[in-house]
Amino acid sequence: METTTVTTTIDARGMPCPGPLMSLIGAIRQGQVDDVIEVLSSDDGSKTDIPAWVAKAQHELVEVVPEDGYARFRVRKVR
Repeated sequence: METTTVTTTIDARGMPCPGPLMSLIGAIRQGQVDDVIEVLSSDDGSKTDIPAWVAKAQHELVEVVPEDGYARFRVRKVR
């Protein structure tokens, strides 16, 4: 299995919607192409908001890992 090197981790656990998504968008804007941004979010809205935004913005959702009480989203900046 390919190991994904995470460039930036955003701990948005406990942050209400749309905080985790806004934090991700900010990190994507500041990042370089091929950076992988990991967002830790306990907000249920993130489960739909983050994948929907990633698809719309044409980046790559590398993986979503359910953890105990939160989810770990890994997003690769494509452009």
